Amino acid sequence: MDIADEKDLDDLLNEHFGGRVVRKDLTKLLKEGANVPVYVLEYLLGMYCASDDPEVVQQGLTNVKTVLTENYVRPDEAEKVKSLVRERGTYKVIDRVTVRLNEKKDRYEASFSNLGIRGAEISAGIVKEYEKLLVGGIWVIATLSYYHEEGQKESPFGVTVIKPIQMPNMDMQALFAGRKALSTDQWRETLVRSIGMEPSVLDVDVQWHLLARMIPFVENNYNVCELGPRNTGKSHIYKECSPNSILVSGGQTTVANLFYNMSSRQIGLVGLWDLVAFDEVAGISFKDKDGVQIMKDYMASGSFARGREQMEASASMVFVGNINQSVESLVKTSHLLAPFPEAMIDAAFFDRFHAYIPGWEIPKMRPEFFTDRYGLIVDYLAEFYREMRKRSFADAIDKYFKLGNNVNQRDVIAVRKTVSGLIKLLHPHGEYDKDDVRECLEYALQVRRRVKEQLKKIGGMEFYDVHFSYIDNETLEEQFVSVKEQGGGGLIPEGPGKPGFVHTIGLSSKGMPGVYRLELQVTKGTGKLAMSGLGS
Repeated sequence: MDIADEKDLDDLLNEHFGGRVVRKDLTKLLKEGANVPVYVLEYLLGMYCASDDPEVVQQGLTNVKTVLTENYVRPDEAEKVKSLVRERGTYKVIDRVTVRLNEKKDRYEASFSNLGIRGAEISAGIVKEYEKLLVGGIWVIATLSYYHEEGQKESPFGVTVIKPIQMPNMDMQALFAGRKALSTDQWRETLVRSIGMEPSVLDVDVQWHLLARMIPFVENNYNVCELGPRNTGKSHIYKECSPNSILVSGGQTTVANLFYNMSSRQIGLVGLWDLVAFDEVAGISFKDKDGVQIMKDYMASGSFARGREQMEASASMVFVGNINQSVESLVKTSHLLAPFPEAMIDAAFFDRFHAYIPGWEIPKMRPEFFTDRYGLIVDYLAEFYREMRKRSFADAIDKYFKLGNNVNQRDVIAVRKTVSGLIKLLHPHGEYDKDDVRECLEYALQVRRRVKEQLKKIGGMEFYDVHFSYIDNETLEEQFVSVKEQGGGGLIPEGPGKPGFVHTIGLSSKGMPGVYRLELQVTKGTGKLAMSGLGS
């Protein structure tokens, strides 16, 4: 892409998304000095620096730094800030606020995450205006007041004014109008820039993988895994780019924490967040024996049973982890899901994955991969993701294509979900043609086939049908889709053959000649000699 085109995209974004775009290098500058989520920083940058005038940007940057210095509450300074509220009577803070209704006293009470204040009185009017306060809480600039009387039992703190740092509402029609003004390539590059990456230095294939990381944000109950080398940014998007996702670091977790706590009768993470991501999959373990089984149940149907109750939730599940060997050696000697813990290596569990993103095809992060151009403010992007969860494009395939006979029912669901997610991201306004659907469909078949190829190695002949294809409704041509690490799209790969593979020509049971591939796999034995056959 040449410089003129890049300038053109910057101009288009400022024209059609004025006030909702920000220069991403400014985020990088501030992020290095403040331990605040990216979406909070970009909200402030959008307030003060949403301009292409260098002087305005510079002045805005100074204002943002001042606001962060004076108002952001660091947990270790909580007592000092409480003292300031008491001495001054009122004080502005930046913090994450959650509200609950205290039905015994018939009043709303606010809790401040970093400040450690519980039970601060907040008016019903504020809560009605910003309902998100009641569901998981939001980052806000809040004005706190202090009032104490002799014998007072309630908290002396009160909340008088709140200004959300997250988008309080979303105008989808304005977003659709802005999307129409851009080409599909420009919009794809805008999405890539919005998560901080520079599309002009990344291959188109890599950009598709970055888009695939976004599918769990826009698609309900979408299960995906991404394994690859370290330092490829696998977990960044789930931690920093949306207030609606949570990253659970690898380690021991419980059914109560993840699904439902039977003693407190509260739903777990899957009911509170749009997306639950597990980092470092190799370290995941459940305290409860039935943990993996309940997770399997949830991944298949979006529901799970605890005690007498059947619960439903829509959170997507993401598993990210590292591959320590080269992909080539794993393909030859084992399978690409080997980094998962022993308790999870089960064909039925992996069959519930809708996609496997090849992390090894994404380059390791270097400074030039981060953009310093305009992209959508992360919080605006997160609200766009959330709104798109209410829509579905799962039937987009049917108008132009049908799937081949090797694609079973679970594969069909996976492919439809991936296509729906990609169309929500690339064509949220619902305007797309046959080639747009073809691109999404080929990618969806490829990421699902990668799961199926591993299942074939784990579960044997039960999963032999991996030759995924789609048929054009118009021409009736059948196109096969392959995965790169299995040897490309040719029936017989070029170059010297891999050990354990033989290609030959033979007759089928019906007398039809065909090309056959014989695979020999060596699997770990038990150490015992088993004799069978005549004379054993």
